[in-house]
Amino acid sequence: MRIVALVPGGIGDQILFFPTLDDLKRIYPDAQIDVVVEPRSKAAYRVSKSVHEVLLFDYQDRNSLADWANLVGRLRDREYDVAITTTNTWSEGLIIWLTGIPTRIGFRGNGSLFLTHAVPVKTEQYLTNMYHDLLNGLSIQSPCPELTVNVPTPDIDWATQEQIRLGIKDTGYVLIYGGSGYCDSPKGQARMYPAKSWKQIIQDFQQKQPDLPLVVVAGANDEAFIKSLLSLVPNIKVSSPDNMGKLAAMIAGANLMLCTHSPALHLGVGVQTYTLALFGPTEPAKLLPESDKFLGIKSPTGKTEDIAPAEVLKQVWGG
Repeated sequence: MRIVALVPGGIGDQILFFPTLDDLKRIYPDAQIDVVVEPRSKAAYRVSKSVHEVLLFDYQDRNSLADWANLVGRLRDREYDVAITTTNTWSEGLIIWLTGIPTRIGFRGNGSLFLTHAVPVKTEQYLTNMYHDLLNGLSIQSPCPELTVNVPTPDIDWATQEQIRLGIKDTGYVLIYGGSGYCDSPKGQARMYPAKSWKQIIQDFQQKQPDLPLVVVAGANDEAFIKSLLSLVPNIKVSSPDNMGKLAAMIAGANLMLCTHSPALHLGVGVQTYTLALFGPTEPAKLLPESDKFLGIKSPTGKTEDIAPAEVLKQVWGG
């Protein structure tokens, strides 16, 4: 069987789709599973264990008819048996219909006319569960598996050397991911938590747990954030993993991660590290599974920057 999934969205959207891909691979172990994602999201598949090939298409671009026709041709040439789209838009429904793929699955909506199986969309649940509902179109009724990631061995080795470099190999550490989530869009910037607020949290940790190091992650677009934080807390340790595997490995080694709404929080879930995540307008229940290991704090105003450091520390120390 040859399966292709069209998954628009950022890195976080891809990671949340991993359990669906993993369940497909479990049920059809000999299947070839490919995905069509935006160029900005390809990085997520470094930590996927179920995908054969990642095809690129910029869904957000002003694509011409020729661009769409090229995508249709690429998919048609590969002779897929099943196509799954994570959206319910008219355009993507039309695209997979034009490919001639016999089994076409997506959410019920504007594009249902072009699907062979339209699945009701239940947006109120954890998004991995929502995506997994798409497998009902293949008569798969199994529970959604836990989100897991597959960290390549070279990335684990890099993280080990990085911990040695930072002097934290034998002490444990708290990881802080406060940047833009490898996203330079306005949405990514809006999810950042101010350096002055992180300063209060870091200083409280240093007072209460002076022997537990804190490490701040410098993401791909976080130069200004890191510079600002270092001006306020000059002695903070900084790590700069340059791919999702290295970031996942650093998260896996942490005692606790404090983060914003970013790919880091999904990686934290995937490696089962205790995670406290800060959210703006998004409901934490949509992005975090029910578990004592994962806690979300939602801003009272819908802006991440308005979460009080005291509220974060209250959740950390259980006060």
